[in-house]
Amino acid sequence: MEDECHPWDHYKDVLRFLDAERDVSVIKSSFKPGDTIHYVLDRRRTFNISQTLHSLLPEVSPMKNKTFKTCAVVGNSGVLLKSGCGKEIDSHGFVIRCNLAPLVEFADDVGLRSDFTTMNPSVIPRVYGALRDERQQERFIRRLQQLNNSVLWIPAFMVKGGERHVEIVNQLILKHKLKVRTAYPSLRLIHAVRGYWLTNKINIKRPSTGLLMYTMATRFCDEIHLYGFWPFPRDGSGNPVKYHYYDGLRYRYFSNAGPHRMPLEFKTLKRLHSKGALKLTTSKCTYP
Repeated sequence: MEDECHPWDHYKDVLRFLDAERDVSVIKSSFKPGDTIHYVLDRRRTFNISQTLHSLLPEVSPMKNKTFKTCAVVGNSGVLLKSGCGKEIDSHGFVIRCNLAPLVEFADDVGLRSDFTTMNPSVIPRVYGALRDERQQERFIRRLQQLNNSVLWIPAFMVKGGERHVEIVNQLILKHKLKVRTAYPSLRLIHAVRGYWLTNKINIKRPSTGLLMYTMATRFCDEIHLYGFWPFPRDGSGNPVKYHYYDGLRYRYFSNAGPHRMPLEFKTLKRLHSKGALKLTTSKCTYP
């Protein structure tokens, strides 16, 4: 039971905004096939819950009654390359990864273990050729098989444009009986997270996946370690850092064109690191 004290008693607590266990995923009983939903960041547009999507909604929250001593949230910054952090990352009680990043060929630096993996629908056209041909589908299926029945978290209800991709992913999961536990964040998650950071005077219109994951992790992890968060083109010694450790994508960190405010988010995380609220690793790991 949560204590029944007044909200301002723990003004800064994520609890007032976020019911992480519930908001991490909608559940089957919340919808019927054919229900119409408004996109979270695009309220004028709607879509309908398909039979396929409905059949993959979890019966109960994938995070129900879960707590962990230590968690790793792994971002995808190139700062991970040559870090040797793989073993340390894998040693945590729960490992959260972003956007279905490739692991096997980078295992020394990023580890292999995944308990919770996010996948933005945009990954499908960008990395898997929109799953148009069989070769891409096989690559994708192999990647999902590496999840070993852990959670695959698909933000399906954010903006218009991804529903085709989500539908084809869901169809592949069903058709090949892939062992993944699908989850789809609630319609209020992003508003709740934004509201929480706003009370801390941090105005982040569209939190990055990394920040969403960190905020949720505060509810079920005693200790949170962040890796691969580094939104700058160079490291502390002035060496170039790739935007993603696994591809050549370029990103203008300080442009207002992109949806995220990475440097602002990072500054916030650094402040929390110095207060001891989380541990931010941005250099090499020396695993005992």
